[in-house]
Amino acid sequence: ILSFSQVPSSKPTASVFLFIMSWRPTYRSSKFRNVYGKVANREHCYDGIPITKNVHDNHFCAVNSKFLAVVTESAGGGSFIVIPLSQCGRLDSHQPKVCGHQGNVLNIKWNPFFENIIASCSEDTSVRVWEIPEGGLRRNMTEAVLELYGHSRRVGLIEWHPTSSSILFSAGYDYKILIWNLEIGEPVKMIDCHTDVILSMTFNTDGSLLATSCKDKKLRVIEPRSGAVIQQASCKNHRINRVVFLGNMKRLLTTGVSRWNTRQIALWDQEDLSMPIVEEDIDGLSGLLFPFYDADTHMLYLAGKGDGNIRYFEVTTEKPFLQYLMEFRSPAPQKGLGVMPKHGLDVAACEVFRFYKLVTLKGLIEPISMIVPRRSDTYQEDIYPMTPGTEPAMTASEWLSGIDRDPVLVSLKDGYQRPNQLVFKAPVKEKKSVVVNGIDLLENVPPRTENELLRMFFRQQDELRRLKEELTTKDVRIRQLELELNNLKNVSPNNV
Repeated sequence: ILSFSQVPSSKPTASVFLFIMSWRPTYRSSKFRNVYGKVANREHCYDGIPITKNVHDNHFCAVNSKFLAVVTESAGGGSFIVIPLSQCGRLDSHQPKVCGHQGNVLNIKWNPFFENIIASCSEDTSVRVWEIPEGGLRRNMTEAVLELYGHSRRVGLIEWHPTSSSILFSAGYDYKILIWNLEIGEPVKMIDCHTDVILSMTFNTDGSLLATSCKDKKLRVIEPRSGAVIQQASCKNHRINRVVFLGNMKRLLTTGVSRWNTRQIALWDQEDLSMPIVEEDIDGLSGLLFPFYDADTHMLYLAGKGDGNIRYFEVTTEKPFLQYLMEFRSPAPQKGLGVMPKHGLDVAACEVFRFYKLVTLKGLIEPISMIVPRRSDTYQEDIYPMTPGTEPAMTASEWLSGIDRDPVLVSLKDGYQRPNQLVFKAPVKEKKSVVVNGIDLLENVPPRTENELLRMFFRQQDELRRLKEELTTKDVRIRQLELELNNLKNVSPNNV
């Protein structure tokens, strides 16, 4: 570094000052530079929850402004619990569960427009849609509103469309993505361009583009209605795990592993995936990095599976593109994280993001609020721009016909007033039959798991026992009627 003593003249010139200043690290002022994480008090946490021990790389948690849903450990089939947000503290050991799946539940997602509707996918190859009653469950729920079968192997990912209320995407281990129209309860499109397991899916703001990361080391940007791959990147030096669209910035961010096995993030131009705009190493730990992006504040949160910390950055359209802000630290490792939608945040406390952290070892879920420190108690419009609400921008039929619309934006000022409660209507399917040798193949679906096979066996045994008893009863009745008939025949005509 050039010092004043190296300047030949007795007084430093303006050009020397300029030279010295150019070597200083760039500092960019940010209103989110002092954002900090605040863990809720113990009485506002959720304790005694048997969080699943499944090692699948998902969050196993979903949150909205009404309920908290968590995948739980269960024997025989899969289940998850649904807790009203106001029901803090220790959970009752007999808490009702949603337990209709025959295999482990791998992913759950709340519908962004119907806050009582949740979708789940499982190792039993099915996707199911459930309607949770107001106030939460009072007994175990086994009957789903919709049961969707279309994958030939287990289903690991589900995503709701960001602007249409009845479009659901599912990705299975059969390397296929199915698009479901819940208005008719049927798949309307299959995307079959992947050659290995799909690791993550993400939508742009209006849902016109879908980005996926895959185990075949490729990043794809897909037009979902046609299934056409618009852009594709083969990543050799940056092995991608997760991908997320960065709002309307026309950027993608991926997390993965470098060729030196260090955790890494990369920023991409969605219109040119030939090479990343910037790559940045994070650390040398082995846990999967989950990215969370807040389009309102342009903040990116990175949370590692098994880590106790959450790093956060500010994303800009100019260099250095990713500005490191701060890090939230905690000694307890996280198995997964649920994220509260914007309309569920505490605006009065300047809360801009809220995580629900799953701590498996303690059976605990901790809310973590990301807060912008402000002295004023008034509404802070600069950190709360117009944000997507709970009103869909269009129907499933409109989206499938080729229409794209941006989300319906709302203001959080004075508390968000939700529109009139929309009602989710499940389709009434006409009973179809495919009869072969007297057996209805659609009615008698073959078992998919060993547990389902055993249940079907015992159910058939009970049915056989019932039919044998019914046959015995009818045989006795037939004999009685035969005897009565013989008596009538033997009676003389005069007495008839």
